[in-house]
Amino acid sequence: MKVVLLAGGMGTRISEESDYRPKPMVEIGGMPILWHIMKEYSHYGYNDFIVCAGYKQHMIKKWFADYFFYMSDITFDFRHDNKMIVHNRQTEPWQVTVVDTGYKTMTGGRIRRIKDYIGDESFMMTYGDGVCDVNISELVGFHKKMGGMVTLTAVKQRQQKGILDIGLNNTVRAFREKAADDGAPINAGYMVLEPGVFDYIKDDQTVFETDVLQKLAEQGELKSFEHTGFWQCMDTLLEKRLLEKLWDSGQAPWKVWE
Repeated sequence: MKVVLLAGGMGTRISEESDYRPKPMVEIGGMPILWHIMKEYSHYGYNDFIVCAGYKQHMIKKWFADYFFYMSDITFDFRHDNKMIVHNRQTEPWQVTVVDTGYKTMTGGRIRRIKDYIGDESFMMTYGDGVCDVNISELVGFHKKMGGMVTLTAVKQRQQKGILDIGLNNTVRAFREKAADDGAPINAGYMVLEPGVFDYIKDDQTVFETDVLQKLAEQGELKSFEHTGFWQCMDTLLEKRLLEKLWDSGQAPWKVWE
């Protein structure tokens, strides 16, 4: 099962960092938050990634192009025709496809643009700016059991995110984006989707959260996987510093791979 990572937005609320690089490339502990997200999926055996890039997409491509060298010891022998010897290769068994999904494309449009890379298979998707300790295996199993078109991970935090109205059988009855802070469950990303979801996406201007998820909720096709553990997005510089502090303490809850 492939993992789609939405990494194309401008991240205006953390402009102190995103003026210089895409928000998913903002570093926590010396590595992009995108890397942290991928490490969690990899821990559960999911190593095939599709990155929906856009804003400063060349920086994401360059980082992955150089990643092999970042993670290895290298000898540069200038005495013998600039020979390069790579030692101690420590890269993960990843396949990463970085797709330029457009500079101003909305979230639904970005997903639509990678349809050919998905094919007729179920896939996972999350945002490139939030980390958690969700058990991915349990999430996938829950999605298969519930049988909806889309399953999202729901967490209860007092933040202004996508508010969910969850009814019986874990079916999301309504989805309202960025509502007032009322302590209701919010959309934390970490979704599992059926390929039929592409039929709900009209064009580049389709907003996945309001245009697609809302319609699926009305049809009873949007399910919620309740997560009571850790989840934190990185919308602001304050939230970046919080994640840095957790990482530096050696107690980062999302570091499930060690």
